[in-house]
Amino acid sequence: MRAGFEGPGARPSAHPKGRAYVNRGAEPDDGEGFPAEFDRIEAAVDAGATDLRAMGFWPLLAKVKADRALATHWAEQAGRIDRKAFERGVRFRFPVWLGNFVLLLGVVVAAIAVGMALATDSETVAGLALVFAALTWSAAVHSPTHWLVGRMIGLRFVSYFFRGLVPPVPGLKIDYATYLLASAEGRAWMHASGAIASKVAPFVALAFWPATVAPAWAVWILVGYGALLLLTDIFISTKKSDWKRFRRELRIARRQASSG
Repeated sequence: MRAGFEGPGARPSAHPKGRAYVNRGAEPDDGEGFPAEFDRIEAAVDAGATDLRAMGFWPLLAKVKADRALATHWAEQAGRIDRKAFERGVRFRFPVWLGNFVLLLGVVVAAIAVGMALATDSETVAGLALVFAALTWSAAVHSPTHWLVGRMIGLRFVSYFFRGLVPPVPGLKIDYATYLLASAEGRAWMHASGAIASKVAPFVALAFWPATVAPAWAVWILVGYGALLLLTDIFISTKKSDWKRFRRELRIARRQASSG
C-alpha cells in the first residue's frame, strides 16, 4: 500500500539532520541533500512524471523514515508528492466510504451464505455455501481491516483503486503524510492486520461445518484454501506484500529506538 497527501503547504525553512530531535530555528547543515531531492522529485511529478521509484523517491523516503524527526519534518511534502503521482497514474479511484461499503456488504452476503448452510438439508448446497463464504470473507475483510487499524493509529486514506483489472483486486491508498507521522510499530501492525484477517476467514467458515450437513469435500476445500493462503504469505507476501512491509516497519522502529 502506498500513500499521499493533497494540497499545497509551506515547508518549514529549517531542515533537521538525522537524529536532530530538537530544532531551535537554526539552519543545520544538510549533509543528505533532502531539500534539493524532494524539490527535484516534486518538480518532476508536477511536470507529469508518475514513476516515483525511477525518480529515487522510495530510497529517499527510507532514509527519512529511519529518523522520527526527519519523518515528521518531511511528512507534508512527501505525502503531497506521493498523492499527486498516484492521482496522475491511477485512473479509476473510488471514495473510501464506497469501497468499505461494498466490501462490508460482501461480508454480510457471506454471513447469509453461512446461514443458508446451517438451514439447508442439501449437502451440496451447504458445502457450496460454506466455500462461497470462505472465499468471500477472505477477499472482503482484507482492506477494511487495514482501514480500521490504520484509523486507530491516526492514518487517513485517500481512496480505493484497482491494483489489477483481471481479476479486479481492490487496493486502499494511504495518505502518506499521516503514514510518516504514525509510529513505525503501528504502521507495521496496520500492514499485518489485513493479511491476518484474510487468512483467518476460511477457518471461520470451517468452524461452522460441524453444525451443517455439508460433505467432507467442503472441509478439504476450506482447509486447502486456507493452507494455500498461508503458503502464499510465507513465499510471496514476505517478499512483495504486507508481511514484507510489516518486517520493514519493525526494522525502522528498532532503528529509531536505538538512535533516540
